[in-house]
Amino acid sequence: MKIACLETFCDRFVCFVRVTTDCGDSGWGQTSTYNADITAQIFHRQVAPWALGADALAIDPLVQRIEEREHKFPGSYRCRALAGLDTALWDLRGRLEGKPVVELLGGRPGPLRAYASSMRRDITPQAEAARLVRLRDEQGFTAFKWRVGAECGHDVDEWPGRTEQIVPQVARALGPGVAKLVDANSAFSVSRAIEVGRLLEDEGVVHYEEPCPYWKLEDTRAVSAALALDVTGGEQDWDLAIWQRMIELRAVDVVQPDVMYMGGIGRTLQVARLAAAAGLPCTPHSANLSLVTLCTMHLLGALPNAGPYLEFSIEDFEYYPWQRGLFRGDPYRIEDGHVQIPAGPGWGVEISAEWLGRSTHQCSRLEG
Repeated sequence: MKIACLETFCDRFVCFVRVTTDCGDSGWGQTSTYNADITAQIFHRQVAPWALGADALAIDPLVQRIEEREHKFPGSYRCRALAGLDTALWDLRGRLEGKPVVELLGGRPGPLRAYASSMRRDITPQAEAARLVRLRDEQGFTAFKWRVGAECGHDVDEWPGRTEQIVPQVARALGPGVAKLVDANSAFSVSRAIEVGRLLEDEGVVHYEEPCPYWKLEDTRAVSAALALDVTGGEQDWDLAIWQRMIELRAVDVVQPDVMYMGGIGRTLQVARLAAAAGLPCTPHSANLSLVTLCTMHLLGALPNAGPYLEFSIEDFEYYPWQRGLFRGDPYRIEDGHVQIPAGPGWGVEISAEWLGRSTHQCSRLEG
């Protein structure tokens, strides 16, 4: 069964990929979000030519072959484009076998605990506490993440004193029996990160994400060595050599690869297995409600070293309007703080025909 056609359907934010075989079977995937129109160009220029005519069921060898053929172009965009191919081929295989991807990976569909993940720094501590408490009470979330510092902030807060205000205010409002997580997004130097970490520990926070510039592994290692809570990271990283070094250094206590940044399920599994061999859990990054969260749900349902919850963005269509109308129906219903890993074939979701009709379409075909 050969790959005969590769199509992209994109706007600036999202790029869906459809793979069709010479037998007429098809599957859907997605490249990474943001600047997705640029990623679509890379997909057709540097991924599709190597994939057309290849065995549609030999996913990992094909991804490796493309990496080797495009070895002069390593980097984030190549992996973002590869994710579209990888995820579409996993969906194809699931549809052919009549199984959800989670089963193909060794797990099974079912409920998955989610943590409510705030993406905002433009919100006051009072307003953040109020909306997280409302989600706790109305949707049953038992774990929450909010933002501290400023993104790549060099120790300058989003506004003066915000971190010292928001940590106790949100933590105390949520109360006991709730897992509390924060994300610094590369905000701090080592000394400031440790200072903030002490505050987090005092307020019962258990997860401290990306405290230092993510590319400074030794700095993150110094913070994790100084603190008792889990220091986590890795969402930005795609290079397997960096991942191996990060894990060998024990720079983090929890690894957080992003399926779409990594280049798909296969390359993300390599990170999860490296972490498992080192005794580290894997809690992937999935920060929006495109296909990335659904793919991560299937992955988490099969990982032996899966972390205790799925990252689930709480930002609605008003904050991220590009998320509107991507799928038929709602694959992301929350019940008692849990989402359901779909039991249908492949990813268990269908892309909205209306969204596809508004998108920019490109097609690469196998000649002859």
